[in-house]
Amino acid sequence: MVNQKGLASYCQECGACAARFPDQNASGMDSRFVETVVEEIVRTLKKDQTPASASFNPMVPLGVSNRHIHITQQTLDNLFGEGSVLDKYRQLYQPNDFAAKQTVTIVGAKMRAIQSVRILGPIRQYDQVELAKTDAIVLGINPPVNDSGNLDGAAPLTLVGPAGSVYLPHCAIIASRHIHMPGSDAEKLGVKDGDLCRVRLHGDKPTVYENIRIRINDSWKLQLHLDTDEANATGTICGMQAEFLGKM
Repeated sequence: MVNQKGLASYCQECGACAARFPDQNASGMDSRFVETVVEEIVRTLKKDQTPASASFNPMVPLGVSNRHIHITQQTLDNLFGEGSVLDKYRQLYQPNDFAAKQTVTIVGAKMRAIQSVRILGPIRQYDQVELAKTDAIVLGINPPVNDSGNLDGAAPLTLVGPAGSVYLPHCAIIASRHIHMPGSDAEKLGVKDGDLCRVRLHGDKPTVYENIRIRINDSWKLQLHLDTDEANATGTICGMQAEFLGKM
């Protein structure tokens, strides 16, 4: 799943790969990037060969979620013009989800702004801006840590597009850590929707993360979602694996 720029097709352009592997170029992936992914695959294969009598923890694919926006049709029209549609830029890991070509500037209460924040499709029934804590500090806001779709206490932001701007009084959250999975994987892992679990990250700074929300939908593929702060804190990037440690 690699495009001509050497990025995974579902990349959200968080910048981690560019920072960690600065000599990537348009001809393909940097060799150290390939080595990192191969190391993760070898680690997983070794676990698969563990004798049945030994302990074994399943591995879950990791995806790093950069700041992004989910948007309603009305807000899209206000920002880009009446009758606008989201144009697909890149397919994301989960079926039917995609990064749109459209980006906007988001502005906090103290007139601090972050430019080129990408909209993810398809169109939603609510407007939601998902940030990392570092983003929130830059913007001068204090959003809550919520599950996606829960806008209780969400912080205000102004979205600025080429055709206009929209003030959203409750839109910005820091998304709870979570794992997407189909029911078949949930059964194998012994979890149900809404359970909280623990995972171990084997990056440059190995870490155990707790309070990982289980989210189940048969249309999804198995994947752990971390935001950029969480991934950077452990030295992990997309394509690596997290060790599933079970329910809390």
